[in-house]
Amino acid sequence: MCKKQVSAFALSIAVLLLLTCGALGQTARPALSEVLPIAPAWQTIGIAEPWKSPDVATAFDSRDSSGAPNESTHHGSLIGRSVRRVANDQKQLYTAPLKPRNYPWDALFLGGAAALFATDMKVERQVPRSNVDRWHTLSGVDIVGTGVTLGSLWAYGIKTHDEHAKETGVLELEALSNTFLIYTPMQLIAGRERPDEGRGGGRFLVQHSFNTSFPAGHPMFTWTMASVVAHEYPKPWVQLLAYGTASSLSVARIMGRNHFSSDVYVGTILGYLIGTHVFHAHCMPGLSKSCHRDSSE
Repeated sequence: MCKKQVSAFALSIAVLLLLTCGALGQTARPALSEVLPIAPAWQTIGIAEPWKSPDVATAFDSRDSSGAPNESTHHGSLIGRSVRRVANDQKQLYTAPLKPRNYPWDALFLGGAAALFATDMKVERQVPRSNVDRWHTLSGVDIVGTGVTLGSLWAYGIKTHDEHAKETGVLELEALSNTFLIYTPMQLIAGRERPDEGRGGGRFLVQHSFNTSFPAGHPMFTWTMASVVAHEYPKPWVQLLAYGTASSLSVARIMGRNHFSSDVYVGTILGYLIGTHVFHAHCMPGLSKSCHRDSSE
């Protein structure tokens, strides 16, 4: 097992954990040990130290999206392959709203956002100030539980040579990377105050940092993960569990007074669309019934 393969897997695990937990750092909350007892994902399925496992070389599928041997394993790093795919995804994601065929969807999305922006204050006044900590705990459990579950699934795929589980882990990582690269500039540019900040009016262009209200990070990252896994395993119970967890988190971020309803709406829609795009762009035909890519692509 070469050093490049070990480094690729170790860095990938680190990025997955950072992207999943990054949203957790947005607001004050109980320690994770108080919210959910967490063991490392690989320990839950019997892998002592995955970076020492001989199966680590297959953490990223050794074939490309067409099912053919992936030349990048010989002519470039595995991380390099994912970086190139994410870069291409970013180009497609940023230009998608500019394509004429998407104009009706753009109008629908912007119309919904505008309606919620106009009613943010009215909705916020109806949100009770009691049990806020419980809503914070629920959102923490939702996002951490989703991340740990999918990390465990990836580790399981590596241990058992399950190509479907391994693909799910890789696409989750790439989808979260894409989400981060869209979420971050939106946060820095919008600079919106949270409901309990300032005068409570949700002013924009005030806080140019990584910890603002718009768009809602917890929903955006969680819906990204939910979308990928629900497409990879399109069984009703998986979709119900994935989307149900993401929906409860979206509600919790409003009830916990972390975000305005419009922030959550935008984060939810973008997260779902990013996850869906990454799945359909890179899924391997034959693994999931939801994958309709031509094997010749």
